[in-house]
Amino acid sequence: MSETFTHLEVAGRHVRISRPDKVFFSARGETKLDLIEYYLSIGEGMLRGVRERPCALKRYPDGAEGAFFFQKRVPAGAPEWLQTAEVTFPSGRGADELCPVDLAHVVWAVNLGCLDFNPHPVRRSDLSHPDEFRIDLDPQPGVRFASVREVALCVREVLEEHGLVGYPKTSGSRGMHVYVRLAPHWDFTEVRHAALALAREVERRMPRNATSAWWKQERGQRVLVDFNQNAKDRTIASVYSVRANPEARVSCPLRWDEVADVEPEEFTLATMPRRYEKLGDVWGEMDARAFTLDSLLELFERQKVEGLGEAPFPPHFEKQKDEPLRAPPREGALRAKPALAARAKRQPRRGGSR
Repeated sequence: MSETFTHLEVAGRHVRISRPDKVFFSARGETKLDLIEYYLSIGEGMLRGVRERPCALKRYPDGAEGAFFFQKRVPAGAPEWLQTAEVTFPSGRGADELCPVDLAHVVWAVNLGCLDFNPHPVRRSDLSHPDEFRIDLDPQPGVRFASVREVALCVREVLEEHGLVGYPKTSGSRGMHVYVRLAPHWDFTEVRHAALALAREVERRMPRNATSAWWKQERGQRVLVDFNQNAKDRTIASVYSVRANPEARVSCPLRWDEVADVEPEEFTLATMPRRYEKLGDVWGEMDARAFTLDSLLELFERQKVEGLGEAPFPPHFEKQKDEPLRAPPREGALRAKPALAARAKRQPRRGGSR
């Protein structure tokens, strides 16, 4: 049976789409072409998350319920107009990754089976200094979404006390993300330290709901504030990305007044175009102001004095300076956290923006 094609003109580029009628999402039968039309319908919002950012290709050749694989290097045979950025990984190796500058790049990637987009928190003009601070709220098994919402609101409180404005979104799966636009002055280590300080402060305020514990054995039924998502080479599904589930749920940007009652299943490939048409891009003001991490880094230094130093890095990193033993606790052992317990009384609040 011969393969079918269609051709689209997007952003002045000619993009060939193979098998446009291939079903990618089984719940409503949405196809590859439906996914492309979705991204075109929310174009400017989509580009806000990926424009000039290196992106790993996460390919689902058989649709959302099939196997997937990551492809960091742009494959041979890519069109001449496709733009890339050379990214260096913690291993020391590098790759030319997709660097979208317009919607033609998005459509080209969808044709390869990319459902969502996974950009680095840097732009190609400065690959060493993130301009996004990303807070990833990851509920552990058995945790209800109501707890995620509560932790997100606590994150907002901590951010505001440190002079920062956060922008929340659903993950498109079980969690939530909060982003802060940064001036690109801090390296990955410093941004990760700021995230670690914030995670520990949220945990101190909500010890029953939130955790900064890296090892799964220590997390319990709480929401992990995953500071390691700010380590170099870590990526998160971009705003407006369609995630790999049968319902085609979307990582949806939110206003803060929506967070307390939001239900992630409300936002899908089918419903988001209407929301976008009605509200526009609710993260539209995000780029108007870039913030500083000085205050959170000061908090990190105070936590070190109180006994809370470095935390484990992801497993593919080499051993880092001051990193504790990178080994999970023995099964059944309880690991005390005396430094956190000693800080039961809230420390003075400090602001810090510039």
